[in-house]
Amino acid sequence: MLPDVPPTPLVAVDDARLGGVRLLLKRDDLIDPEIPGNKWRKLRYNLAEAAAQGHDTLLTFGGAYSNHIRATAAAGRRFGFATVGIIRGEEHVPLNPVLEFATAQGMELRYVSRTAYRDKPVPPGRYYVLPEGGSNGLAVRGCAELAAEITEPYDVLCCPVGTGGTLAGLSLGLRPGSCALGFAVLKGGGFLADEVRRLHHAHGLANGSPAVRPGPWSLRTDFHHGGYARATPELTAFVADFEERHGVPLDPVYTGKMIHGVYTMAASGEFSPGTTVVAVITG
Repeated sequence: MLPDVPPTPLVAVDDARLGGVRLLLKRDDLIDPEIPGNKWRKLRYNLAEAAAQGHDTLLTFGGAYSNHIRATAAAGRRFGFATVGIIRGEEHVPLNPVLEFATAQGMELRYVSRTAYRDKPVPPGRYYVLPEGGSNGLAVRGCAELAAEITEPYDVLCCPVGTGGTLAGLSLGLRPGSCALGFAVLKGGGFLADEVRRLHHAHGLANGSPAVRPGPWSLRTDFHHGGYARATPELTAFVADFEERHGVPLDPVYTGKMIHGVYTMAASGEFSPGTTVVAVITG
C-alpha cells in the first residue's frame, strides 16, 4: 500500500477579481511529482487490495495523454507491480511525454481502436484491473479522506471532474454546512452525475454499507471550454495569467477549467461575498 498521504498545504489566493469571495487552494499537486494529488489517493487502497489478493500486475485504461496512465506506471514501478496500459487509439511514434514516461517506468502499452476501447477489453491473463481514471469504490474512500484534512472552515469544496471519483469522495467527507461542487472537463458531461451516484454505491459496497449518505453536491457542465483536452483562447490566457499572478501552475485539461469556473461564478454573484471556497489542485 502507498504510505500515508503527505500533508498538503492550503494556500490563500489574494485577488481583487474575486470580490468578497475567499479562495483557498488545496495543493494536492504537491503530494508527489510522479503520483500527484487525486492519483495518489485513488491508488492507495487499490494497491493494498491488489497486494492482498496476491496480484503482481496492474492493468488499466486511458487515452494517450492520461495522467492516470502516467501515475499508475510510476506507482507500479515504485511499489513492485508490473503494469499494462490499454491505450485508446493508434500508436504514434515518437511517443508523447506521457506515454514515453509510462514506458520508461516499465509499463507495457497495448493500443486498441476507439470502437473497441468503449468495451474496456481485458486481455487473457491475471491482472488487478483499475478502471479508466482509477475511479472505483476504493478510490472514493481515498478521496473522501482529503476533505477531513481541511481544518479551515469553508462553504464550498471544488474539484475538476473527469470520471467522478474525486467528487464522489469529497461529497462523503464534507464538514457540516458545506457542499461539494465539481466542474466537468468533458463536453456533454452531464452523465457524470450518474457516475458520481454509482461510485457512492460502489464505495458503500466496498465498505460493507451500501446505503451511503453523501453531503450536498452538484456538477457544473458549462466550463469544459470545448471538451476534454481542449482549450479556448480565454482559458489559455487565464491559466497563464493565474500562474504569473500567483505562482501556481494550472493545467488546461483539469484545474484550469475549475479555477476559471470559480472566478466566473464569483464575478457573476453565484458565490455571495463572504463565501469561502476551497479548490483542490489535483495535479
